[in-house]
Amino acid sequence: MNLLLDTHILLWWLANSRHLPAPAPAAILGSERIYVSAATAWEIGIKVSLGRLAFDGDMEKQLVSNNFLPLHVTLSHAVAAGQLPQRHKDPFDRMLIAQAKMESLTLLTHDRRLKGYDVDVLLT
Repeated sequence: MNLLLDTHILLWWLANSRHLPAPAPAAILGSERIYVSAATAWEIGIKVSLGRLAFDGDMEKQLVSNNFLPLHVTLSHAVAAGQLPQRHKDPFDRMLIAQAKMESLTLLTHDRRLKGYDVDVLLT
């Protein structure tokens, strides 16, 4: 299985947080490849700049040290995200849904609202 991590899962993993749901570490450790979207890095950067999140790590170094792969946002991803049904308004989550679907990835998330889309989701 190849995973795409949502933002909360990534942050909890990097912080070794007790908030990381129990099934997530096993899913991550048991996956062939783990991807992190450029949209996730963008979301983290925005939240840090607004004072809504504390993250002082170097995202690229964190990905390398955890053997996570970056997933770039393409024009096709953006078009697909814009065409999704309006079940969920968060643009970052919509991008992750589009990327997971287009790249045949399983989205690892704790957000049950993402289960309503036509994409493989592993809820934790």
